[in-house]
Amino acid sequence: MMPNKLMLWAATALALSGCAVGPDFKKPAPPAPTEYGQAGKGSSTQPVAGSAEAAAAGPQSVVQVFHPGQDIPPQWWALFHSPDLDRLVRRALDQNPSLESARDALAAANENRLAQQSALYPSISGSFNPTRNKTSRTYSPVPNSNAWLYTVHTAQLNISYVPDLWGGVRRGGEAAKALRDAQRDQLEAVYLTLTSSVVQAAIDYAALNAQLEATQSLVALQRTLLASAERQEQVGQFSRNDVAMQRASLAQNEATLAPLQKQLEQQKHLIAALVGDAPDAPEPSFTLESLSLPVDLPVSLPARLIEQRPDIRTAQANWHAACAQVGVAVANRLPNVQLGATPGFAAASIAQMASPGFGQWEIAAMITQPLFDGGLLRHQEHAARAQYDQAAADYRTTIIAALQDVADTLTAIRSDATALGANASAATAAAESWHIAQAQYRLGDVSEVSMLQAQQTQLQAQLALAQARADRLSDTVALFQALGGGWWNSKEPDAPRTPSWHPDKGLATILP
Repeated sequence: MMPNKLMLWAATALALSGCAVGPDFKKPAPPAPTEYGQAGKGSSTQPVAGSAEAAAAGPQSVVQVFHPGQDIPPQWWALFHSPDLDRLVRRALDQNPSLESARDALAAANENRLAQQSALYPSISGSFNPTRNKTSRTYSPVPNSNAWLYTVHTAQLNISYVPDLWGGVRRGGEAAKALRDAQRDQLEAVYLTLTSSVVQAAIDYAALNAQLEATQSLVALQRTLLASAERQEQVGQFSRNDVAMQRASLAQNEATLAPLQKQLEQQKHLIAALVGDAPDAPEPSFTLESLSLPVDLPVSLPARLIEQRPDIRTAQANWHAACAQVGVAVANRLPNVQLGATPGFAAASIAQMASPGFGQWEIAAMITQPLFDGGLLRHQEHAARAQYDQAAADYRTTIIAALQDVADTLTAIRSDATALGANASAATAAAESWHIAQAQYRLGDVSEVSMLQAQQTQLQAQLALAQARADRLSDTVALFQALGGGWWNSKEPDAPRTPSWHPDKGLATILP
């Protein structure tokens, strides 16, 4: 009967170890289909911009077309057709310390996951304890030799095992795996943010460069215009008020030069920081003409968006981890079994350990059940359930924010495409007006001041046009970032690295 009872007990323990208390995490259903508000309606292969009025806008006047469901290439920045930009992004991916830190964090999270799984296996440790002892003459001699002084060599194994009866350890491993996944998605987020920031920094540099050049030309023109106005004041054709207004206009534009130069220098510093260089490191100089506007724009469906956006995936992984922690908290309140064994030897000399009769062992089992802890475990379970609900709410919030992000970006693309057309038309009209004024000036129909004022209007229109072109480039970058950036087609960012000890630095470093 005894063997049958032992087999029954073992079968029961095995059956219990196959279950896990607490809720099972279920992957949430994708959001309902949406057209991202008014911005996405009619977006199926419809041109965004490219009217004839925008012909003066340069390379950024090309027609952009939305393609719902189209996948995003992993190196989406290559669609801007700038070799300098490609090299800059590659340097950032190779040298940026934030990306390196995220890889190290992923490696640590992966090791923590593996460490959590070790609790599913028995724990075995060995010890060897030689001692020299003296027994008081009050007692009989303890050792077999009847000597008051004796030596004992004790060697034994300590074996302990806690069966995962309620699945608490497995729930802990499930939580650790989910946290590892969250850290992996955080790495993807750093990758996406870094690449988007580098491309945007290059666009901002090109825009500032164009604004600075246009402003410098405008200031030079206004100085010429002021000199002409002063000459005409001397012959009585201009009043002092007209000259004073011209001086004020010149001073206002001159005042914008220093801030633009400061911003341009700071933008160079930002680019250097993104690629992991010192501020004085030479960086490529970008112009709006060197950046082509991508023609085909992907628009991911909501069901795909939740699989692509790193922030949504991180929120889902955190929700999964919180769900598993509920099971851990429930298991902590239930009875548990701990098994232990300590086989070994105790002998007066090491040689005796090989002889029969000097072995010793102990086998023990213990059942534990929390009886009173002041409500500690109960409140911990309630806290875990509240954190589970909080993580679910955070997940829904992240999805709503992601949908809003895409909708805002689509709206910006359409709006700024219209603005570019308007600015291009204004620039065309201003250029035509300037050419007419030049012809009239050569014929003596208008004064030099009138001709220069027409040129000033043309330069101001070019300044606005440059900003409009930069806005379209920035909107395209924002769309690729809002849709997730195509990291799922890349093998680069999510490979955890193996830590190794670096003897020169004296600290753990991570090698590719």
